[in-house]
Amino acid sequence: MDLFDSHCHLDDEKFNEDREQLINSLQKQNITKLISAGYDLTSSKKAILLAKQYSFIYATCGISPNDIKDEKQIEEELKEIEKIATYEKVVAIGEIGLDYYWNKENKDVQKSIFIKQIQLANKLNLPIVIHTREAIQDTLDILKKYTVTKKGVFHCCPLNCELVKEALKLDYNISFAGPITFKNSKNADEIINLVPKQKMLIETDSPYLTPEPNRGKRNDPSNVKYTAQKIADVKGKTLEEIAQITYNNTCRIFEI
Repeated sequence: MDLFDSHCHLDDEKFNEDREQLINSLQKQNITKLISAGYDLTSSKKAILLAKQYSFIYATCGISPNDIKDEKQIEEELKEIEKIATYEKVVAIGEIGLDYYWNKENKDVQKSIFIKQIQLANKLNLPIVIHTREAIQDTLDILKKYTVTKKGVFHCCPLNCELVKEALKLDYNISFAGPITFKNSKNADEIINLVPKQKMLIETDSPYLTPEPNRGKRNDPSNVKYTAQKIADVKGKTLEEIAQITYNNTCRIFEI
């Protein structure tokens, strides 16, 4: 069985003490590919370093809505993102998008940077990895207004039926993370059933959002199997079948 964690943050400081040991243990736990996702210039560079060091690690580059400080500084950083994103193991621009939960004061700036990174992805012929939180309508409006050449993924997709339906209509893919395993995720089963097998991915978003039964502990890519198992239970499939389906989907979407 091969599992593909389509979105994690191995550069995070929570992995500083055991990062190498953890990475070296993953393939023994059936994690045979993973994508370390950038969210600002520094993390994007670190993701690329990991991709250069390990054959089974790939990277994304981008500036998330929670990492937009000064708009002029971000403009300069986007120029640098454009340069580093040409590395062959950078598979997407992301994570990018809108977040009105943590940042309500700079909505217009968030939208502007999101649009510019969509345009960058088109220029580099890369898909996008979308973060959206409490900004569903504005996210969808931008995706409907601005052409996205390679549609990409709603990462750690919010468990919102209307968002998922609209995202699928727009031909985006849905990545499920630990929250679908939470006991208080009332509509997780309904949303899992909404997503066709060819549009599903799995991720940990580690070190955050640890799935049951390890909720409350530091998350890492080995826990992606619990998300896969939840999907298997809902879909009436085996863990091995969901692992293979999501592995193939991730390779196809990111051209790996």
